[in-house]
Amino acid sequence: MLPMASQMPKTKTMTEALQPELFVLPQGHPKHLMGESMPFYETAAGAAYLGDSREALAALPEGSVNLVFTSPPYALHFKKEYGNVSKADYVEWFLSFAREIHRVLADDGSFVLNIGGSWNPGAPTRSLYHYKLMIALVEELGFHLAQECYWYNPAKMPVPAEWVTVRRVRIKDSVEHVWWLSKMPQPKADNRKVLRPYSADMLRLAKRGVKTTVRPSGHNINSSFDKIESGGSIPSNVLEDQLASEMLIAGNNSANDPYTKRCKATGMKIHPARFPAVLPEFFIKLLTDEGDLVVDPFAGSNTAGAVAERLGRRWLAMELHEEYLEGSKFRFGEWNKAVSLLP
Repeated sequence: MLPMASQMPKTKTMTEALQPELFVLPQGHPKHLMGESMPFYETAAGAAYLGDSREALAALPEGSVNLVFTSPPYALHFKKEYGNVSKADYVEWFLSFAREIHRVLADDGSFVLNIGGSWNPGAPTRSLYHYKLMIALVEELGFHLAQECYWYNPAKMPVPAEWVTVRRVRIKDSVEHVWWLSKMPQPKADNRKVLRPYSADMLRLAKRGVKTTVRPSGHNINSSFDKIESGGSIPSNVLEDQLASEMLIAGNNSANDPYTKRCKATGMKIHPARFPAVLPEFFIKLLTDEGDLVVDPFAGSNTAGAVAERLGRRWLAMELHEEYLEGSKFRFGEWNKAVSLLP
């Protein structure tokens, strides 16, 4: 059960006392959407909750969330210390969260799900569990698949070792799916917020100009093809050098970021499956406006919450493991920016 607000002290929190100028929240602090549930900690723009996120999501009003961005434990062959469900049970397990996610999303809201694949036990073949999940999200719960994106993670290990590094019959798996789902067919989105710098080739083309023609593929190349007034090139589905492109390219093995260094310095347990900040940053920019509410029901070290706050969005984080939530305070700089409210 989530702690109830009856335990909250009546005095003003440190966050309210020290940082009233940090954010202007005309929509109000998102903790007020959570009814009597008490945050584990809060900042000027968001709050983190300890417990089963199904309970936390159930406290939120219908249609109150603009973006749910999350990466749940994958259905891996080997059990992980942060918990993961078997492939046979995964779809049913996750749908219990997804029903609440669908309910709390605004009509123009989005649900972005990062999920990795898995291998079948004892064979060099891939599981279909994550595809079955995506189909269930669409056909059973009514989500719409707005677009498939891909995160290329060059830091992934070459596993399963038996097939990749021992028998050498498979290649390294370095891609994870990032599914952009929505409640309605036309969610709020603006790709002008994630434009990439024009490539050198595009700049040369704009200077030289192009001839009107029809490619062998049938695509018409007209006189506006070389125009660059839009301010940047439209990304395809990759965060390459922290810029969006077709597969979101970013490693998750950072050992020198402030969160990791502070956890090491204080002996705090580091979350073992963190995604890079560029991943939520891309989708938060693409799918939300300043002041919108971003929710991560499998927050882990709360990367998404920290990015949302930096970008001027409100956020709510939910996490089952106290040690990970405790360490996530380091993502907000000084300790007085993430004030503990539970004893």
